[in-house]
Amino acid sequence: MTRKKDRKGTIRRLLKYLYDCRFRLFLALLCTAAGNYFSLLIPKYSGKAIDAIGTDGTVDFSVITENCKWMLVFVLGGMIFTYITQMSLVRVSASITARMRKEVYDHLQSLPVAFFDRHPVGDIISRISYDIDTINTSLSADIVTIFTTLFTVIGSLIMMIRIAPVLCLVFAVTLPIILFITRDRARKVRPLFSKRSRLLGELNGFSEEMLSGHKTIKAYGQEENTIKKFSKRNIEAVDAYYEAEYQGSFVGPTVNWINNLSLALVSGFGAVLYLYKRITLGNISTFILYSRKFSRPISELANIFAELQSALSAAERVFALIDEETEVSDVRNPIILEDVEGRVKFEDVSFSYLPGKEVLHHISLEAYPGHMIAIVGPTGVGKTTIINLLMRFYDPDSGVISVDGHPLTDISRESLRRQFMMVLQETWLFEGSVYDNVAYGSENATREDVIRVCKEAHIHNFIMSLKDGYDTILTDDGVSISKGQKQLLTIARAMLSDARILILDEATSNVDSHTEKQIQKAIRKLCQDRTTFIIAHRLSTIQEADHILVLQKGKIIEEGNHEQLLERKGFYASLFNAQWENGTV
Repeated sequence: MTRKKDRKGTIRRLLKYLYDCRFRLFLALLCTAAGNYFSLLIPKYSGKAIDAIGTDGTVDFSVITENCKWMLVFVLGGMIFTYITQMSLVRVSASITARMRKEVYDHLQSLPVAFFDRHPVGDIISRISYDIDTINTSLSADIVTIFTTLFTVIGSLIMMIRIAPVLCLVFAVTLPIILFITRDRARKVRPLFSKRSRLLGELNGFSEEMLSGHKTIKAYGQEENTIKKFSKRNIEAVDAYYEAEYQGSFVGPTVNWINNLSLALVSGFGAVLYLYKRITLGNISTFILYSRKFSRPISELANIFAELQSALSAAERVFALIDEETEVSDVRNPIILEDVEGRVKFEDVSFSYLPGKEVLHHISLEAYPGHMIAIVGPTGVGKTTIINLLMRFYDPDSGVISVDGHPLTDISRESLRRQFMMVLQETWLFEGSVYDNVAYGSENATREDVIRVCKEAHIHNFIMSLKDGYDTILTDDGVSISKGQKQLLTIARAMLSDARILILDEATSNVDSHTEKQIQKAIRKLCQDRTTFIIAHRLSTIQEADHILVLQKGKIIEEGNHEQLLERKGFYASLFNAQWENGTV
């Protein structure tokens, strides 16, 4: 997900999100203007109150009281408008981040399987959570500061010019210095924040991978090795984080020092003007207050400089994910599969995941409605790849795959995939009740239907032994139940589907031999009148297959039924005999 950095383009895209919330943003802008206007009036009345004290020691208390009253009104009014501004912008940022997170997740659903094969899950999660949260923090806090800075700086400058234009020349010197330092530092820290986000994503990816394989790590005693690898990545991420924050933090103190210098110069030159009776004491006080209002927002803006750079780097990563290419669109007016018979044909199909490294070589096969096709061979010969092509997770480099005589490229993906039901080696259960997990994908399934298929899959008695039966909540991918029981639940889920093509990819690999024999009866019932593809290492599960394809190095080297292949005494026979001798048949 790397691409050329486009900082201006990223800002424009963020502004589009803000534009969609323009009414609430306009309210915040209006309240910011009103609040800052009230705030700008306070120094003016403060100066009038000071001038009410005469040089001869006389004091006009009525003038002081009147001005203090107005100052109190403006303070309270400013507080109210500031509160409304803050609440409005918090809602804006929450709305934007919710929309952004939804767009990312929706886009992920449209990405091809190849994308998830290439990118760590942890890095993707980091973009959905950490990076979007970083943007949210910036939008809710920093935008307030930017708006306030804009109005306060302009308003204070106008008021200072009205009081003493000569003193404003001090800022004509210090302000360009501040702008130069900020711009120069921005160029240096941008790549540091990008690096920080990237390394944090990689750290999350590594953590997710290690936690998912925690049992294996324990079993092989690799805790120390894993800790060392994590420590190395963690140190790299922390160093990148420190370097970005360290370099970014220079701006705030530097700008603050320059602002203090400008304040000292204003005080000194103001005293000189007072001695020459070019300005009153009250106006000096007012000018200094306005100069602080002028300088402080600039200092605050410099202090949030690092946060803005971090937010922009995070936004680049999020937009890079949103911009990932989706699955190739269906052809115009695609075929919608209905009333499928289940005839599947591969014609001279070749495929490679990476250019120049072909996985399948000129595969041709034909499966008829109601037939069971078994695919066997050593690990890595392309058995699962055939299924990936059949489901159109990938498209072949050459050749044609068809269902009921229609090339897959002419069929809409949605209608194609509705014709398949799958039971994979890697079981997947989500957090929810047993009933919800079994009924997944079958919207019209009744409770009686779920109970029926669970009985056929020989999992009903186990479910009833649970505390809440079919209403028992499964959590964390069903870790509270065994792998074999999870496999049985996914088999029951497949039985509930009315799809015409069945795929069993090592479907009984997590089930003991006794349970496997029971499941075979249910699977045979499931396979009736359906085209079935079975991938299996345990050859006992495919002896009744109508046709067996033997793959080696991406090619079909043998095919026929079980008896025919044994008679040939070829590669299949050697596999079968080896499993028989090892007692795994």
